[in-house]
Amino acid sequence: MLSLIVLRIEPMSMETFRRHCLSFRHVTEQVQWGDNLVFKVGGKMFAITSLEPGGHFASLKCSPERFHELVERPGIVPAPYLARAYWIALEREDAAGHAELLELLREAYEIVLAGLPEKIRAGLGTANANQPQRSRKRTA
Repeated sequence: MLSLIVLRIEPMSMETFRRHCLSFRHVTEQVQWGDNLVFKVGGKMFAITSLEPGGHFASLKCSPERFHELVERPGIVPAPYLARAYWIALEREDAAGHAELLELLREAYEIVLAGLPEKIRAGLGTANANQPQRSRKRTA
């Protein structure tokens, strides 16, 4: 007898997406481009979701390796206008499972946070303590 196992991907709602993004430290949200809710850290975007149905469910930053892996999957495409910076777009809420999307959002946040200038990270209180301090030239 042949048995078939069907795995159901539990989609994430836009409100859960929003709450999760806002749970990260120093994150702001802003409506941009008409109907997009944009999440930023240090003034730099890491995730976007649509407030209106019809477009992509969400777009987010990812590593180059993860980008190439993810865009091979159905329902995940290079994000319009942002793909060259390794952004993906989820065409539907169920393109990635709930747990996976939580992980992808954390990675997006961490990538953007790590890429912020040292001065901005220091202002957020997130500068890496393990990085050597740059010496400053003194002027007389």
